[in-house]
Amino acid sequence: MASSSANLWVLLGLGLAGVLLMTRKLKKVIKEDFGAFVQRLQLLPPPQPAPPKAPHPLTNLSFAVSDVFDIEGCVTGFGNPDWTRSHDAASRTSAVVTALVEGGATCTGKTVVDEMAYSINGENKHYGTPTNPAAPSRIPGGSSSGAAVAVAANFVDFSLGLDTVGGVRVPAAFCGVLGFRPSHGAVSQMGIISVSSSLDTVGWFAKDPSILRRVGHVLLQLPYAVQRSPRQIIFADDCFQQLRIPVDRVYQVVLKSTEKLFGRQVLKRENLWNYFDSKVPSLKAFHSQKTNGETRNSLIRSLVKAMNHLQRFEVFVDVDILILDLAISLRHEFKHNHEEWLNSVKPVLDPSISSQLYDVLEVADTEIEKCQATRTEMRSALNSLLKDDGILVIPTVADPPPKLGGKESLSEEYQNRNLGLLSIASMSGCCQVTVPLGFHDKNPVSVSFMARHGGDRFLLDTVQSMYASLQEQADIAAKSKSSSNAVDRETSAEIAKEKGNQAFKDKQWQKAVSFYTEAIKISGNNATYYSNRAAAYLELGSFLQAEADCTKAIDLDKKENGNVKAYLRRGTAREMLGYYKDAIDDFKYALVLEPTNKRASLSADRLKKLFQ
Repeated sequence: MASSSANLWVLLGLGLAGVLLMTRKLKKVIKEDFGAFVQRLQLLPPPQPAPPKAPHPLTNLSFAVSDVFDIEGCVTGFGNPDWTRSHDAASRTSAVVTALVEGGATCTGKTVVDEMAYSINGENKHYGTPTNPAAPSRIPGGSSSGAAVAVAANFVDFSLGLDTVGGVRVPAAFCGVLGFRPSHGAVSQMGIISVSSSLDTVGWFAKDPSILRRVGHVLLQLPYAVQRSPRQIIFADDCFQQLRIPVDRVYQVVLKSTEKLFGRQVLKRENLWNYFDSKVPSLKAFHSQKTNGETRNSLIRSLVKAMNHLQRFEVFVDVDILILDLAISLRHEFKHNHEEWLNSVKPVLDPSISSQLYDVLEVADTEIEKCQATRTEMRSALNSLLKDDGILVIPTVADPPPKLGGKESLSEEYQNRNLGLLSIASMSGCCQVTVPLGFHDKNPVSVSFMARHGGDRFLLDTVQSMYASLQEQADIAAKSKSSSNAVDRETSAEIAKEKGNQAFKDKQWQKAVSFYTEAIKISGNNATYYSNRAAAYLELGSFLQAEADCTKAIDLDKKENGNVKAYLRRGTAREMLGYYKDAIDDFKYALVLEPTNKRASLSADRLKKLFQ
């Protein structure tokens, strides 16, 4: 009897132990929240003002902040436990967090960041890698990984992160949410641990574009203004060539949405790296002594190099670039802020980070001056390109999110592709927003819009007005895999045409003919390709070919006023061939389409006087 009683107590004890163990496990799962949070807390907003005053703008919204933002009474952890142990609790709350709480939002916690906010991968060996809700087997992106995950998993309505070289834009892209990097200096950085003051910006995540915009109005302190539509939407064609997914899943989605909302007249294409080559002369100071003849790749590496002088972010490039990179270190900005702590505490760091932080080489003052010149020239170049009403369209990142624990994110190709794209906003200080566009092969897809420095309201308004249409077109593209080849051909033809346009500008007429011919071979029903080739043929004196191309262009597209150029060019070709009556008819018809066209009027009058 005693033995049975003892056995019973043993069984009961084991049962209770099992219940306690399961309870602990459940509590751990609930507490971790996809591994997004390092600390749960609650900062409540003030009471609502009495009517008839308007309620707080962020009423009923919740948010979280990356663990680089000070909150009174909490230690700001900076993604490293040694930092937490060696620092006191903050004596005051960050200015941006205070503004959001006073605006009616409730802060619910602090989220995981990459160690020292020093990576774009989203992995942290001390606190674990937050689970990417959109693609659990893939990295979430960093440095503000936990903040993006908290929004993607619907734990909060929005969250704050720090974007230095992509810390908000990359996790937004990888987790399938909106991510906004404002113009450099537009949002207060008081009460935030700095990585690199020349590049740091406070950014924010949201799923809803209206929430993204409301948060922006509070943080940017924007007064009321009438919403404006973009007058030009510029596609950086060369940047889209970096994509490692089908181009139509990004390029064509934005193209069709733009045409539907604003019309084709706002569309423009640009070879961005050629543009920078002519407008940012200081980039050439960073070019390698060895060149491979590819201006675009050289410029990308130069821009990444200039950015690294300011932030010392690890990049794998050619050996000759690495030799020149010996001077690149965080002693200029990161070490200026944190070197004393590194030397005194000697923290346990991830080897890939410690190898950089303990680099003792100095950066020459002349190198820093080159970086500052690059930033100034980049900002001026983009402001000139975009003006007050332009949007630049680029990929956020070139690759889908790499697999957890893989080596892909450390490869030379991956680093160069993605940091080249990310450096455009980081170095220019212009505002950029990551916009999700659904999924491809079960991985999130995104695109980025940029506006000039100071154009934050305009950019937020543009996202608000385009978001629904973009999602509609993304759904169509995702369901239309069968048409992807045709869409890719259209995009390839447009790229060939743009190369022809550039060759024409450079007065390389034969080369222009070759590129236009390539576009025609890919897509033979586009009137513009024939008309443009005719212009190049005229410069070469090939008047029969020019006449034939113009006739083809006119036959293909008889409705649009764009045919004015085709009639003018055919008239010129026919005049040179001695077909004067036909030439006069072409110039007359051009005047019917465009009565104010001086060239058509002068040409017609001249020929009438001579031959009629």
